[in-house]
Amino acid sequence: MPFSIVAQIAVSGALMGLVYALVAYGFQLTYATSKSINFGQGELVMVSAFVSLTLINTGLPYWAVVPLGLLFGALLGLVVERTAVRLALEQKSEGWILLSIIVGLFFFSAAENIWGRDDRPFPTPIPSAPIRILGVEVTGLEISVLVGVLAIMGIIEVFKRKTLMGKAFEAVSADSDAARLMGVSASHTVMLSYALSGLVAAVAGILVSPITTVGPTMASAMILKAFSVAVVAGLDSGFGVVLVGVVLGALEGLASLYIGSGWREAPGLVLLILALAVRPTGVFGKSVIRKV
Repeated sequence: MPFSIVAQIAVSGALMGLVYALVAYGFQLTYATSKSINFGQGELVMVSAFVSLTLINTGLPYWAVVPLGLLFGALLGLVVERTAVRLALEQKSEGWILLSIIVGLFFFSAAENIWGRDDRPFPTPIPSAPIRILGVEVTGLEISVLVGVLAIMGIIEVFKRKTLMGKAFEAVSADSDAARLMGVSASHTVMLSYALSGLVAAVAGILVSPITTVGPTMASAMILKAFSVAVVAGLDSGFGVVLVGVVLGALEGLASLYIGSGWREAPGLVLLILALAVRPTGVFGKSVIRKV
């Protein structure tokens, strides 16, 4: 097998792995403040993509559709927090697990009834012509994934470190009880984390839709891979999810090449099993010492 072909498949897979990393980053945002995860995150990716496509079909320019799609994703995140998470957290139960799945199923059913079950192309002004870089061809769409993922994660990290609301986010992440004593509203911070998680899901949907098309099941496989990335990297390492996402994407491409396309999902499952068995806190996660 020529090395150029192997490199091409690995690079294309790695760039797709950045989308897994972005969805996994959404898991991290909510887990940091509430120790909860939206298991309907894939449906947020899908519905945001459908809404953005609908806006494009109305004639709105792409530059106007993107911020509106991100705003809608943030609103969806708030809906999940209000309907599936807040009451369970107030009762100190794990009901958010089932409730977030139910809300996701509701979004899935709504998408099928509103937009149908057929996959649709997502128009974009980004050129799809390949560009050769160091002997590897990369399309404009793949470059947009790289730029978009790193940009949105960088902006959120700067927001968390440099703004007052961001510092409240970090305070609740570190110790929610101490943050409450300092006057920080933990409930508002959890709302912010879910809004940011929904925004991140919308970014993922807009970035990946021109490559995969838009359909009710577009994020079904993606969400499992993103969860694998989050668990393997650890639920408190932004750098970790990027690195693990890139590695997983490359491994998927190579597995398809050498073993067969039917084994494409195997690397993510193997990494998830190994992480849970060997290091449950994740490769880049921090072990928590509990005082008794």
